[in-house]
Amino acid sequence: MFQAPDYIESVSVKLSEVLSDIGVDERIVLKRRRGALLAESMATRSLQLQDCNDTTYYFGSQSEGTTTLDLHSDTDRLYCFNDFNVIQDRSDWKPGVQICLMIQDDTVSPGYCLLQPLRKDTPHPYHTVPNKNFSERKGKILIKNKVISEMADIIENGGTRHGPAHTLQKQTGMNYVDIVPAYHCKSWPLQARQWLDWQGIGQWPSADMRRYCDSTGCFLVGVGSRGSEHEEFEWRISTSLAERCLMFNLNITQIQCYVLMKMILKTLIKPLFEDTISSFMCKTVMFHCIANTHSNIWRENNILGCLSLCLFVLHNCILNENCPNFIIPGNNLMRGNIPQTYKPYILQKLCDVVTGRCIALLGIECDDLGLRLQCKMNNLSSFKASDIVSGYILKSLAYSIDFSIRPCLICNSSNEEAVQTLRKYISKLVDISDQCEGVDKAVYHLLAPWFYTSLGTALASYSIHLDNAVSAEALTWISLGLNTDVSSSKLKLASIYYCTGDTRKMETTLRNIERSYDVNTVEPICSCHFYIKQALREGFLAISNDHNEEAIQHILAFCVIFMPYEIKCVPHELQYEMFRSSKDDLAFRPLHDYWIKWAVVDSLPYLYFLQYKTYKSLGRQDEKKRALSNLLKTTDREPNLGHRETALNLLGQCMEQENRATDALRCYLISLNLRERYNAAKIHICRLLSSLLSNK
Repeated sequence: MFQAPDYIESVSVKLSEVLSDIGVDERIVLKRRRGALLAESMATRSLQLQDCNDTTYYFGSQSEGTTTLDLHSDTDRLYCFNDFNVIQDRSDWKPGVQICLMIQDDTVSPGYCLLQPLRKDTPHPYHTVPNKNFSERKGKILIKNKVISEMADIIENGGTRHGPAHTLQKQTGMNYVDIVPAYHCKSWPLQARQWLDWQGIGQWPSADMRRYCDSTGCFLVGVGSRGSEHEEFEWRISTSLAERCLMFNLNITQIQCYVLMKMILKTLIKPLFEDTISSFMCKTVMFHCIANTHSNIWRENNILGCLSLCLFVLHNCILNENCPNFIIPGNNLMRGNIPQTYKPYILQKLCDVVTGRCIALLGIECDDLGLRLQCKMNNLSSFKASDIVSGYILKSLAYSIDFSIRPCLICNSSNEEAVQTLRKYISKLVDISDQCEGVDKAVYHLLAPWFYTSLGTALASYSIHLDNAVSAEALTWISLGLNTDVSSSKLKLASIYYCTGDTRKMETTLRNIERSYDVNTVEPICSCHFYIKQALREGFLAISNDHNEEAIQHILAFCVIFMPYEIKCVPHELQYEMFRSSKDDLAFRPLHDYWIKWAVVDSLPYLYFLQYKTYKSLGRQDEKKRALSNLLKTTDREPNLGHRETALNLLGQCMEQENRATDALRCYLISLNLRERYNAAKIHICRLLSSLLSNK
């Protein structure tokens, strides 16, 4: 079945060029990995700031850089509960800590284990069942694996359960997020001890890689082997950190080969045979191929040969219904996965790909691979997708910043308590930064300015409440956080000047924001709720392609958020948004409703609203009209507004101030049509109608 025809070299080079064009090259792979590692670190730092002793890991294709735009790979997030300690040897037991002993014996499926809780006062097991999450099996008190999924359900409210994973609702333009809860064991699993001393023909994995893998330990995921007599008590052993190390040490040809396998899987196998073959099986097959071949075959001009080799090995795995896990070979990934009715058809599909002289590749529509390859073979050029991929990587990182910051800012306490909390966060963040380097250090520079701005605004709100002035300390903190992005922090400063009546400083601040806000380049960012997003701007894509996370402060505009404890820094027209919910709305609470008591507005319409107020106050009619026109145009035409209803509510109030009551009412009605519940437009409609009736 496996052979190397004469055409293989020339087609391989063209195929490698095509994969580079669609974003599978060394530069984009490194961009994807850096973005995922930054997001991973931010999520964990956010938990640490909130005194939560858990760790978040980002695994899978997105973090490996082994995906494309059309593969639509999920984001795999492992949530590790660190307060739950797992050991493999009783000598590692410590008093006063919740500890479980991993049991790996002949009664347990390969790649799985049982967890036996040990007492906190002695390294011995319990003799009675503590609660419903435990049960006795063959003389041992064991933990049921469903307990960890129930814990995740509490943490991640909403979404859907799929086995051990908790899948969050998909937002348009983003990928699904699978959250897998797990426990961690610091020691390497006994079932994989032999792997640490083994090395393949190609000297891969290297001794250094295996030493690192040994230090990563393993995770325990709450799912048992299908059909096992201990299924509800078994925990799957995951070596995800070790597998990530292996993936990060692949060359670009190996990565491209894996991506091709996934494209073939998506195009030829999954539509007909559902989830019989997984991308993890393809990854495992590739690991075996790399380990059992000399490294010199994995080169750009032999990618077709490498692909054929991998498909040949996959063919044999399916034929024998045995795909051994690369690190724990006793764990057969295909056990019970291949229905006999499907098997001959799947085998034939793989044969057709290998023997068809790349005909099958020409038929792959994913990322237009087939069409692009045909163009390359005819010496026709095709457009490169690297800028689009870079844009989505940067935008995804921006959402990660938002998701990491927001839980820390949610505070129903008083202004004084909020200030104390924010000071504590900043102090902890500085301490964490002093102890880290590399990606973790970069995370500090991404997160810290947001806390500086929030603390400064909270302090300003308090000082405005006392004597309608802004304290020097508040301005110092705000100045440290002005470069979070293009506009949101600067707009909060402009709001403070508005609320203290400092029109001149307000005008200067707004002019600087407008100068930096290039509407052809800057992308709005809002993660409050799910809404349909349009294609990214070309200017944004171009800059994203040339820069990493440092571009966020130049080409992204987050929505402007005011918490209740910042209310004295909020123009009265926007304060209505903090009181948008009525009693009737409470029965229709949105899934993620934390923001409904905040005043939240997109940056661009808020910029024009504040300009309108400024120039109205200064009596500069032409500039006031221009600002109002820009506000109307933005509210109507900007495709990526997360809070269009709020922008309409601000526009309506401007129309009222222009004595255009009919236009104001139209704005409120359009706003209400966009968001029926939790909308301050109801207040404005009642207020406007009452005013009109009173005047009449």
